[in-house]
Amino acid sequence: MKFKAFLTQDGVNLLDKRKERSADLRFLPALDKIGRVCHLYLTLDHSIFLHNLLGGDGVQSVAHFKKDVLFRDYRISSQNEDRIAFAIDVALLHRALRSAQTIQLQSNDDTSAIQIKLVKKLPAGSRNPAPFLTFETKGLRSAVVQDVPISKPLSRSDIAQLQAALDASQDLPQVAVPWLTLVEVPDLVQLQGLVDRLKNVGELLRLSITQYGDLHLQVSTSLITVGCEFRKLRVLGTHCKSCPLLVRSIAEEEFRKLFNSTADAPSADRNLSAPTRTEMAIQRGEALSVQVSVKHLAKSLQCHLAKPDCAFYGIAPQGACLTVIFQFFIPGTRLTDKSISFHCRLPVLDDGTN
Repeated sequence: MKFKAFLTQDGVNLLDKRKERSADLRFLPALDKIGRVCHLYLTLDHSIFLHNLLGGDGVQSVAHFKKDVLFRDYRISSQNEDRIAFAIDVALLHRALRSAQTIQLQSNDDTSAIQIKLVKKLPAGSRNPAPFLTFETKGLRSAVVQDVPISKPLSRSDIAQLQAALDASQDLPQVAVPWLTLVEVPDLVQLQGLVDRLKNVGELLRLSITQYGDLHLQVSTSLITVGCEFRKLRVLGTHCKSCPLLVRSIAEEEFRKLFNSTADAPSADRNLSAPTRTEMAIQRGEALSVQVSVKHLAKSLQCHLAKPDCAFYGIAPQGACLTVIFQFFIPGTRLTDKSISFHCRLPVLDDGTN
């Protein structure tokens, strides 16, 4: 089992872009907010960061990169169809990358490069070698090595299970209800501030999405009910029989054609309160509602640190899960960057309609 590659400068900037530079994409800070430990899954063509796909009741997330986006001189081999996966502490990975960047900048050397590779070493005070993901920053005058501890690489059966979970997370369930409504949330930072305040009210949040483009959030306790509503958001996929979960598979032109002109709510609903209007839409089959953890929703909103160009929230048919899809454009264009995708799935604690 072997892996080694050099990080490209674009790859470094994708994973963590320093504040003193023009901030663009920063995936490692976002991933660290979702969970301390994730799986890094390496194949011949892709590098994928995965949270909670092999168990746990937390937020599932998948950050998917084509290998050429992050690496050059990419070499991988294993007896499991050249696939390698292991668990890694995101904070330690982030710290090692930051240190490597600092050393690279201090060397003031155009030939300096950051190489990462899998190695086995004998830790201090141990008799058994352990696996590490090693960062080696090379220049003309110096080389600095940093070792990030990782789990034992996953077995063949575990990788098969991981791949099955990944495939399942990328497909929407095909059930009797042949549509999924995705609404574009224009300001994730604003929504994050709102959800942070709702955390002080209660632990469970009811989230509803209508075919009219209304997003309704509500937290209730025995003493108080607090909610907010975003109306007439852009709607994607209300009548699509299959809506690709990974936006990277859709060209920008095709993606924009999927937007439906936002339908107006029935005129009889216009003078009703937001909770009553939402409940009536659910009863007519024109909306879906789920109940999720406020903390889980807040974690998904931390993904704004990755600087997506668009974000979409949607409820899978029959309330199977709450899905969040982040879209990235090719810099300087409005074309979808198919080499990058990022999405989350939040576990549903109750169907929210009772």
